[in-house]
Amino acid sequence: MATSGEAKDAIITDGPPPPTKTGDPVAGEAAESFIAEKKLGERIKQLRLKKGMGLVELGRHTGLSASFLSQLETGRVVPTLRNLARISLVFSKDLSYFFEPEPKTLFRVQRGKDRIRLPQSGTDDPAYYFESLGYLIPDRQLDPYFAEFLPNVTPRRAHQHPGSEFLYVLEGEMDITHGEATHRLEPGDAVYFDANTPHSYANAGQAPAKALIVTLQSNASTSQSGGALPGGNVKKPGQTKAPPHINPDQGFNPDQGFE
Repeated sequence: MATSGEAKDAIITDGPPPPTKTGDPVAGEAAESFIAEKKLGERIKQLRLKKGMGLVELGRHTGLSASFLSQLETGRVVPTLRNLARISLVFSKDLSYFFEPEPKTLFRVQRGKDRIRLPQSGTDDPAYYFESLGYLIPDRQLDPYFAEFLPNVTPRRAHQHPGSEFLYVLEGEMDITHGEATHRLEPGDAVYFDANTPHSYANAGQAPAKALIVTLQSNASTSQSGGALPGGNVKKPGQTKAPPHINPDQGFNPDQGFE
């Protein structure tokens, strides 16, 4: 149960809103709607649970009772700025944290029919074809690809870029060269490696080899190959990243291949 001091420092939300001084009921409804949209109680509870903190422990830090904090979290009362400031200090948050829009969860489906198959760039005899699986995702931290490597085609020179890389073989046989060592991979095999070391891929069989490749970017803005993706496509600090292999002004850029 809230103490008399806590009650003075809170707005009770049970029942109809109190009349405004102006006599305009719309103003009161708008205020209630604004408060509800911010979900102050839910945000307080999320912070508390993330810290593994109970209501009693939070009460000790804020000087507020556990019962009062419970009412805050369930939305029965709305904290004043004074009480909200006490809570925000415990979690090292600015007051603006409770009033900023909640970040939207990223979820994006990319249909197979919408992907575009592109050949290896910079050659008339491509060693592989690839499809970007994430070009619709803005400001992404990793780049997934589906790639098909053709048999009996000499691969281009090794490349390197900041970050890490993951490859999973779906069909066929592949040789992965990382530094001075070459490794034979078969369907179901996977490899995760430091992409700063020169590396290359080659079809090791007589049938097309198919693989899922994911490049994970680092914070580095330059590399010997000129980009986080083979062929160059690094995101610089503060720069909005365009989808790989796409020029915002010209569409797909044939000069940005997978290697």
